[in-house]
Formats: sequence, C-alpha cells, structure tokens
Amino acid sequence: MSLLATARPRTILAACAATACGAAFFVPSAEAAEPTPPPANADFDYQINTPYDPPEGVTVVSRDWKESPAQGLYNICYVNAFQTQEVGEEDGPDDWDQNLLLKNGNGDVVIDEDWNEAILDITTDTKRGDIAKKINKQIDTCADKGFDALELDNYDTFDRDVVEGRITADDAQAYIRVLSAHGHDKGLAVGQKNTVELAGNHEANGLDFAVAEECGDPEWNECQDYVDAFGNDVIMIEYSEAGMANACDYADRVSVVQRDRDVLAPGETGKDDDGNPTEYLRKTCADLK
Repeated sequence: MSLLATARPRTILAACAATACGAAFFVPSAEAAEPTPPPANADFDYQINTPYDPPEGVTVVSRDWKESPAQGLYNICYVNAFQTQEVGEEDGPDDWDQNLLLKNGNGDVVIDEDWNEAILDITTDTKRGDIAKKINKQIDTCADKGFDALELDNYDTFDRDVVEGRITADDAQAYIRVLSAHGHDKGLAVGQKNTVELAGNHEANGLDFAVAEECGDPEWNECQDYVDAFGNDVIMIEYSEAGMANACDYADRVSVVQRDRDVLAPGETGKDDDGNPTEYLRKTCADLK
C-alpha cells in the first residue's frame, strides 16, 4: 500500500440515480451484471481499517474484504492482492505455501518491512495461477457480500527496493489480468491502486478506474497523469494539506478526500512515526473553501 496506514485490516452491480447535487443511490441486483465503475465525482470515504457509519452525503465507500458493505451505497472491496498479511496474522506468510513467496538470493522470504508482509512470487504463470486461487476466494467473498468493485492493493510491489527487480512490471500486469478477469466474471468493477507508470495500460489489464494515493503531493504531482489515463474515473486520497490542495484542482471531475494516515474511525487514536498521537481526520474539498 503506497504511503498509507501502519495497520491495514484495511452491491453486485448497482444502478445509480443521480440527484441534481450528484448524490447516488444503489440497488443491488440478484445476479452479476456488467461491471460499472464508481460514479465519477462522488463523495467518497476511505474505511479500509475499522468501518463506521459513513458521513452524511457519502455515496461511495471502500472497506476491507472481511467487512460488510455500507447499505445503500456503492461499495469498493479492498483486497491485499500482491502481498500476504502481516507476519503472525491470519493470512500472513505462515498461512501460504512457501513456494509462492518471493525469495532473495539467500533463499529467505522477502519481507516488505514497511508493512511486515511477505511478497507473493508472481514471476511465472503457474505461480500466478496458484496465488490467484487464494486471492480469488477473497474476491468471491466481496461479490457474495454485495460489494460493487475491487481495490487490488500493492500492484506496485514490483517497484519496491526490497524486491531487487525479481518481479517485473510485466509480471504484475500478467497477474492483475487474472484477478481482474475473475472480478469481472463476478460482476465487480476493478480498480487500479496507485502504480501511475502502468495507468496507460489499464484497459488491456482489465482495470476500470483508479484509486490514487497522494497524487497531489508536490513530491509526486501525478494527478494529471491519472486523469489523462482514466478520465473522470479516479478517486484521489490525500494525507497532507499540500497534497489535498493540489488534488482539489480536479474536484469538479473526480472524487477527492483527505484522510489521516492510519485511516482511523471516529474516536480512534493512533501514533505517527515520532510517537505523537493521531486521530480521525476526514476532509473534502468543500471543507477547504
């Protein structure tokens, strides 16, 4: 997950009737239908850790696959698709076939130390297929619970320093095509998470919209690149005031929200890298006016 939280725990097709102010309401279908991406320029909330009642006006929510969708809204299902869960947790490295975990030159499992997660070895067709069997079960759960779309996290794992080039962009794209095809078969739209360098290939990879973290950060300045590739089908999530200010330049076209880095629920507290207390934060571009 790009520069997000220290803890990441984290309706079949819905029809939208937009009001004059852009609100949308969704009625789940009994059967999987043609996947539809989230409504553009919607009021979005990012809830991939502890879920909570969405703020008034929110019409699109992202939640972890183990949670339930928010009733009456368009729901995106978060799946950690390219890495295991944390060491020691359920679905952590010990719960995976060790042959499906990336190894370094010494034969040791490669751990992404930022998240304490093992990296899945997607370097061959056979391994991609075997890994997808497990991840697809999570996707099936998303569909069975009534989610509308998928957010497949850690697409950009191949670019991590710890990988040392053992996974390539071609590997990542071959694997995500397997997952996106399965998601579409289940009636779910599929979102590209970050990885702006591959945004131009999104149609070939079966990716219907983008979830872009910190594209407005002055260090990256990537928002326009996502809009160029996906048009209005972009959700921008910012964690800093500077990033939010830049992302809000696109708020007339796409969804933009600012959240605290731990993606806390109201009333929860956390700690930043310096040990200072943090708390729930959610702002929209309207709050900045």
